[in-house]
Amino acid sequence: MNKMKNIPLQTKILGLISALILFIVILLAGIFAYLESVDTRDQVEQLALQSAKTISLLPELREAIEENDADSRFRPIAEQIKDQVNAADIVIEDRERIIYSHVNPSLVGQESIDPISYRALIFGGSNNFEVEREQGTVIIGKVPIIADYGEYTQIIGTVSVEFLERDIYQSIYERIRVIMIASLIVLLVGILGGIFLAKSIRKDTLGLEPHEIAALYRERNAILLSVKEGIIAIDENGWITLINHSAKSMLDFDEDNLIGQPLNQFLQQIQIDDVLQTGKSVNNAEVLINEKIFIFNIIPIIENGQVAGVVSSFRDKTELKNLMNTITEVREYSEGLRAQTHEYANKLFLLSGLLQLERYQDAFEFIQKESVTHKHQNQILFNQIHDANVQAILLGKIGKASEKKIHFEVDPDSYVDPLPSHIEAADAVVIIGNLIDNAFDAVEQQQEKKVAFSITDFGNDIIIEVTDNGKGIPNDKLDALFTMGYSSKGENRGFGLFNVKRIVESLGGTIEVSTEQESRTIFTVYLPKKMMG
Repeated sequence: MNKMKNIPLQTKILGLISALILFIVILLAGIFAYLESVDTRDQVEQLALQSAKTISLLPELREAIEENDADSRFRPIAEQIKDQVNAADIVIEDRERIIYSHVNPSLVGQESIDPISYRALIFGGSNNFEVEREQGTVIIGKVPIIADYGEYTQIIGTVSVEFLERDIYQSIYERIRVIMIASLIVLLVGILGGIFLAKSIRKDTLGLEPHEIAALYRERNAILLSVKEGIIAIDENGWITLINHSAKSMLDFDEDNLIGQPLNQFLQQIQIDDVLQTGKSVNNAEVLINEKIFIFNIIPIIENGQVAGVVSSFRDKTELKNLMNTITEVREYSEGLRAQTHEYANKLFLLSGLLQLERYQDAFEFIQKESVTHKHQNQILFNQIHDANVQAILLGKIGKASEKKIHFEVDPDSYVDPLPSHIEAADAVVIIGNLIDNAFDAVEQQQEKKVAFSITDFGNDIIIEVTDNGKGIPNDKLDALFTMGYSSKGENRGFGLFNVKRIVESLGGTIEVSTEQESRTIFTVYLPKKMMG
């Protein structure tokens, strides 16, 4: 079996075509030879009888026999007829079986030794015979010579027209030889056609042998199953030619038979027609599909300078984005703690300076003020907000607000128990952190910077509210506020509120925006305590 794999495709095709044509040629030549042999033999037998009957009816023959001079008088006529029908011999015998005419003059006058004349002499029948002689098998057509004497008729002799069987086969061989020459030409044309066919197939298969193509197909299937990225291939018309299991799973495709379907019917978000038309690759394009972010790489398939199709690979960026957002929030929380530490260090330096200047009353008042503020914040954070993650987030934001000289106030009426298990720490970081950061950015240019935060869990929902005294949001921008990539702060921004809305909706909640121009903006989030469905 392994030896067969090593035989080139061209050799297999040539061998198959040559063997097939040779088999057909031999088969047809054999059938033709058999039919030609039978047909020619029948024709020769009929010709022998017809020729013998024609000769037996000649008046000259009867006169020559009656005058006992058949050899001299009838020989020229017999020779002429023999040449016309290509017979081997024409033999004339009388009733006594005495030979009157023969190709061999020495037998003239001798008694015939063939035991076949009695049928014609006694019964008057015309028959074909086959006898063996020194020169080989002879086919004979024997006819009686009947003389009409008016009142009666009499058989006065026989006429035999003889054909050598080898002459018949020589004629058949000449015909078969012509067929064999034509067959060899057909075989040669078939071999040349096989060579061109094999070259054409090798060109279509990029010079690969069938076993190599089979190995590549098996490897391709194994690779497609093992690759966790989604892979989709389309032809020049935009029809799907390949899609792996990961692509179906990530895109939530339920149909099994997607091959041969137009890609735009399923994924209108991907502008793959542009790649088909321009032939330019698309790298690391972010596409939102079914509330998930995917990173697409689209590569055209170029064949003979033309775009023959497109291969697209993609991966789910949603989880990666969540992780990046969490890392960002943790980093910002760390920065907030750093800012808080820095702020307290500055306050300690101030307190130390007052003491060194012996301004004890100012130092005492400063301590009292900070103590009241700290006690108020701690009262809310640790006695009313019982979720450690929310506490950590707010502590970081308090420090960040202090560093930015923003008056950040946590509503004294805030109260929340530990968040339900379906609201993870990363979710809280994204929602609360992004809303507070957006509020900080909104008041950055204000002369008096105020941001308020409130959280309550009374009833069936957890309500989070962030208020700022910024310039508000124009009404024509409200619809695009939660769109991915939208931002009024420059490029590479616009993911914060998009992620907030995506997580809020994934938790079964809602988000509302209330804004007043040149006054304030309020973001309110409602998160159900129990996950529906």
